[in-house]
Amino acid sequence: MFAAYFDCPGGPENLYMKEVMKPDPGEGEVLVKVSASALNRADLLQRRGKYPPPKGASDILGLEAAGSVAGLGPGCSGRWKIGDAVMALLPGGGQAQYVTVPEGLLMPIPKDMTFIQAAAIPEAWLTAFQLLHFVGKVQEGERVLIHAGASGVGMAAIQLVRLAKAIPIVTAGTQEKLEATTNAGAAAGFNYKNEDFSEKVLEFTQGSGVDIILDCVGASYWEKNLSCLSTDGRWIIYGLLSGGEVHGDLLARLLSKRASIHTSLLRSRDKEASVLFPQYKERLVRAFTEEVLPHFSGGPSPLLQPFVDSVYPLHAIAEAHRAMEENKNIGKIVIEIPV
Repeated sequence: MFAAYFDCPGGPENLYMKEVMKPDPGEGEVLVKVSASALNRADLLQRRGKYPPPKGASDILGLEAAGSVAGLGPGCSGRWKIGDAVMALLPGGGQAQYVTVPEGLLMPIPKDMTFIQAAAIPEAWLTAFQLLHFVGKVQEGERVLIHAGASGVGMAAIQLVRLAKAIPIVTAGTQEKLEATTNAGAAAGFNYKNEDFSEKVLEFTQGSGVDIILDCVGASYWEKNLSCLSTDGRWIIYGLLSGGEVHGDLLARLLSKRASIHTSLLRSRDKEASVLFPQYKERLVRAFTEEVLPHFSGGPSPLLQPFVDSVYPLHAIAEAHRAMEENKNIGKIVIEIPV
């Protein structure tokens, strides 16, 4: 089969389509014929040699995929059959013609949705759902500040905050992105490049601040985040685009508000059970399937929808990486896999 590959860490020019061995499904695994995958920041970091896949995961890029069931490994429970249209959260391997997936991490593709659209769901939407519900415990009426509001996770989070009857507020770097977040349901949006988002958030919330912050930026935002975080608020860090080294009295500021910091990395959660988080990803996928997936269906105007910025064929994987590095995309960049 063909897969996105690179022989040594570096720039997008190192990427190419490589012929590799087609995987065989193991115990409790399903073989999926991939029609589309999608690009994530983790793929860019892995290509640069800064984010290796978890132990035992495929070293092929791709943290999500949409396609059809092509084979069943021994011990499968019977919930999937050959030909089923499915999408999956992966620790790697999605940008290839075939990938194996534990059956508990597969989700059915919503009715009338294309593979291209479905590929934009697993990583972004499961990440946002996990941050809001498993980590942040969002409640009705709470205010949620979403950084990188026009990203795949950001656009998903806006809609999930609305679904939870809470209030989404975003930051983004261009007027075009802010308009897109408004169309997705953001109650307010601020351009972090030309205005102080913390002052604007406090103004919008009449001085009370936000209850939850979804932060993929990190160090450079810490003071502004704490300035606009409410008393007893939750600051959830799931990325460090600006680095992780903080200079200043972070703990005193945090303590003064009785606030809490939570951190989350979804990819590194092992498929095996742990004492604290038994079958965490399977529980996450099951909860998302039951509570969120039905809202992607429902006639011409479903309540939720994935946002696809652009589509690149697998042989143009380098161009897709360059596009993400330019940080102009609104929603997901999807990779179409050749037949």
